[in-house]
Amino acid sequence: MRIAVLSDIHGNLPALEAVVADVARRGVDHVVNLGDHVSGPLMPAETAQFLMQQPWTQIAGNHDRALATSDPLDLIPSDAYAHAQLGRQALDWLSGLPAKVPLDDAGALPIHGTSRRDTECLLETIENGAARLATPAEIEVRLGEAQAEVVLCGHSHIPRSVRTLSGQRIVNPGSVGLQAYEHDDPEVHIMQTGSPDARYAVIEKHAGQWSARLITVPYDTRPVVELARRNGRPEWASGLATGYFSPADSKLRPARTT
Repeated sequence: MRIAVLSDIHGNLPALEAVVADVARRGVDHVVNLGDHVSGPLMPAETAQFLMQQPWTQIAGNHDRALATSDPLDLIPSDAYAHAQLGRQALDWLSGLPAKVPLDDAGALPIHGTSRRDTECLLETIENGAARLATPAEIEVRLGEAQAEVVLCGHSHIPRSVRTLSGQRIVNPGSVGLQAYEHDDPEVHIMQTGSPDARYAVIEKHAGQWSARLITVPYDTRPVVELARRNGRPEWASGLATGYFSPADSKLRPARTT
């Protein structure tokens, strides 16, 4: 059993196409997509059209939920841009995506954040404006009743493969489409991977044991960097180009006066 795991595409169709091409040569049995499919200033409609044609297991992330259920006037800029570009078919598709889908035959559970909240990181704890690896006790609390052999999660954009003290494997494949960003929940913090490459994972079960491979895929970022700039999102352009967040582009921190 070999499964490709994707997450957090955020409308970056060129990155997704590069990942799909890489997946095709690895002989996987199935593809799982963990949500946050289209939000952002890139190619939401084109990405949705691509995803709707795939025979994958796909679930909703917090941005997908917002797009499907919120008043457009209440959306944050990335979601508002995506909403304005999406047609009724794509919005209906997003609204029909489940929050989780147990893959009982594989012993795997795909979720976006944690079992209790799609806006919560499972493997990271935010402290002092940065993310650290969560402690085993923190992870156990966030897992709740998620007792599958392997839990697949996204949301943080940080690729990790972790084992709980009981031996349960948890895999975050990282983000296909955005390698650095700033967020204000639960406090203002930065997430960054340090390279612009698209990320995904392949998990494989052999002799009753799950292994995980975290994969980076280079692609030509120049078109999406330029698109982000044209759409007034320099912080996206910086993250897409470098994999680092530029503090100079922060919209959440007060400007320095000295």
